[in-house]
Amino acid sequence: MKISTKGRYALEIAVDLAMHADCDHRESLKNIARRRGLSEKYLERIVKMLYSAGIVSSARGVRGGYCLAKDAREITLLEILEASEGELAPVPCLTHRPDCGIECDRCPTREMWGDMWQIIKKAAGEVTVADVCTKSRFNLY
Repeated sequence: MKISTKGRYALEIAVDLAMHADCDHRESLKNIARRRGLSEKYLERIVKMLYSAGIVSSARGVRGGYCLAKDAREITLLEILEASEGELAPVPCLTHRPDCGIECDRCPTREMWGDMWQIIKKAAGEVTVADVCTKSRFNLY
């Protein structure tokens, strides 16, 4: 399993919002991009995924911008990665029948991949945005 820039930047957005925004003070993507040294255009695409997943909320207008849709202690790394990356299984046969030429029920490695995937999901489901903020050397949470 490799996390792409979408997944990494999605976490950056969530952490930045936890540190710099709330529903009374929303944050612009321009400010997030500037602070993080990231492309605002790319962040626009990623924040749409986070919005669709209910992780961020947005408002238009003078006091517009983005904030987390719920408390940072309630948003897990797994939620963010699934919203930005889609399915994260390490091998395709865990989510659908692949065309690898091996019968899934007779595959000698499928169970091991499944066990590994469950461990990864459990770990990612236990880490919250608040945890990342707390562990950050730039802790402003």
